[in-house]
Amino acid sequence: MEILRQLDLTDILRRALAEDIGHGDVSTAATVAPGQPGRAKITAKEERLIFCGGVLIEKLFSMAGAEAKFELLAPEGSELTRGQSAAEIDGLLAGLLIAERTALNFLQLLSGIATLTRQYVEAVAGTRAHIIDTRKTHPGLRELEKYAVRVGGGFNHRFGLDGGVLIKDNHIAAAGSIAKAVERARHLAPHTVKIQVECETLEQVEEALKADVTVILLDNMSVEKMRQARQIVGPAVQLEASGGITLKKVRDIAQTGVDLISVGALTHSVRAVDLSMRIQTP
Repeated sequence: MEILRQLDLTDILRRALAEDIGHGDVSTAATVAPGQPGRAKITAKEERLIFCGGVLIEKLFSMAGAEAKFELLAPEGSELTRGQSAAEIDGLLAGLLIAERTALNFLQLLSGIATLTRQYVEAVAGTRAHIIDTRKTHPGLRELEKYAVRVGGGFNHRFGLDGGVLIKDNHIAAAGSIAKAVERARHLAPHTVKIQVECETLEQVEEALKADVTVILLDNMSVEKMRQARQIVGPAVQLEASGGITLKKVRDIAQTGVDLISVGALTHSVRAVDLSMRIQTP
């Protein structure tokens, strides 16, 4: 099972709850008696989804005062179909209601990312290509969204600008050429850090190869040009395909021999899946 990196998520969860609760849940205060018990059931409403986010909602319900006990919590990365239970929870009814929307917001977003990632991973099965994410994440949620990509079977690109050298078109323009940009990067970055260069043409691929880079990013190239790029660089240099990747054409791209396929859509425009929570009182 994929593990969420060790970090304190309390602040993210607290801010998410505070955003929804404001000065208090007036509806719950008016309808629920103090100490009233309840039972919640979270159910899949999609034909197929990959469940992700259960590791968050245990703490979230606790922070809302639900004193929750989970009778069932689907494993991270498990496949659920319409009508299957993702979680069954006993606790204080007021806390269950207070955390309901925030819990579903997290579950639906993260499960949506995991579900879409799994579709891409399955589409390239049997090729050498790995599906990876990008930094096109929602501000403040990168750690969680990249976690969901891993749960879906994908891999993470760098987490931030300090995670490696990626020389893009604007960096090349600033330095004057690919060769100059790579030379300056080598003076600054430790020898343990990979140097990757973004290339828009096969001529730039050849220039990057001469600069002895570790990884070349093929930006918005056609399938045929990606295939030619593999022939140019040989097996020693990693190739990453990026730009306009869709489920419809991802397998054709994978079959060009690229090692990595980065898909910004996994996080920046993903559709949240449909999960519902229903309360049952004794």
